[in-house]
Amino acid sequence: MKYAFSLFICVVFLFFFVSCDKKEAGGSSKSEKKESVGLFPVILGGKHGFINREGKLIINPQFDEVRDYSDGLIQVKTGGKWGYIDKEGKYIVNPQFDDASVFSGGLAVVNTGGKWGYIDKEGKYIVNPQFDDASVFSDGLAQVKTGGKWGYINNEGKYIINPQFDQATDFSDGLAGARTGGNWGYIDKEGKYIINPQFYFFPSDFSDGLAVVNTGGNWGYIDKEGKYIINPQFDWANDFSGGLAVVNTGGKWGYIDKEGKYIINPQFDLAWDFSDGLAVVKTGGKWGYIDKEGKYIINPQFDGVGNFSDGLAVAVTGGKWGYIDKEGKYIINPQFDQAENFSDGLARVKIGDKWGYIDKQGKYVWNPSN
Repeated sequence: MKYAFSLFICVVFLFFFVSCDKKEAGGSSKSEKKESVGLFPVILGGKHGFINREGKLIINPQFDEVRDYSDGLIQVKTGGKWGYIDKEGKYIVNPQFDDASVFSGGLAVVNTGGKWGYIDKEGKYIVNPQFDDASVFSDGLAQVKTGGKWGYINNEGKYIINPQFDQATDFSDGLAGARTGGNWGYIDKEGKYIINPQFYFFPSDFSDGLAVVNTGGNWGYIDKEGKYIINPQFDWANDFSGGLAVVNTGGKWGYIDKEGKYIINPQFDLAWDFSDGLAVVKTGGKWGYIDKEGKYIINPQFDGVGNFSDGLAVAVTGGKWGYIDKEGKYIINPQFDQAENFSDGLARVKIGDKWGYIDKQGKYVWNPSN
């Protein structure tokens, strides 16, 4: 689950392909880095399959839908049901579920007949379907919903924290956000409020020892004892990352340190977290990149950009998408109607309504198909 600022940022950056946390099966959002297995999904003749980095079909198109590779398995859908295959395309768990998540901690949450339970990698139920909603395991516990209330179970299906909360988030670093009544607080793994409910929006995870909170007015930062380290004073605020956090004051965006001091004064129309030493910012209707001193490394000149990945970033000029290096030079000229970040040496690009894959020289390894 994400607090309001994250939702705002996701909307703002959707066009520019800065990705949001994806909702897991069962209703809980969890940010997880995708595992690399050297397989890339493609669609041919309306069916999904997988190619390798050279563009060779490794798993023939045969599935109605595919999801992520995680913990050695891939979620696939056939005939309206979800199952799991290995990286060679062999079914490890036959299609039988109405919905299914990635594996996390050796278990996956699956839906059968409207109820959620947990299976192991052999497809055996470890926790029978019984919950109205459920999440993947995080920090040793999973949040589940029964009778309109949320609680937490261990990997044997035993309640560690009985259902009692109106809303709840995954555990992270020993704490989870929980809402009782109108406000949010933080609980420990015994279900005890460590920080009493007092915050208006979804709480953030603790990052660099601090969490962003809002009591219905401005945003500030607390420590794990609930003490304000940076008093509420910002119109918007985001998590700390690499020692800095992006905040908004009076309609302008800047960056603060963990003492609340501006390291980069509010001056940008929009701004994003630092990634790989650079941050995306918008000024005068154009996007560029700054370093941690606030100096432009790539001047604002693009209609849209994304974070750097594999040394390149998506950039939009005149409605077409291409890829730039860290000097702001187009390495792959704008020519695509849409483009995604490079990952594992390939990037997915769109021409018209068809998607293909290119390498870092801009050469197609898989021509756009349906």
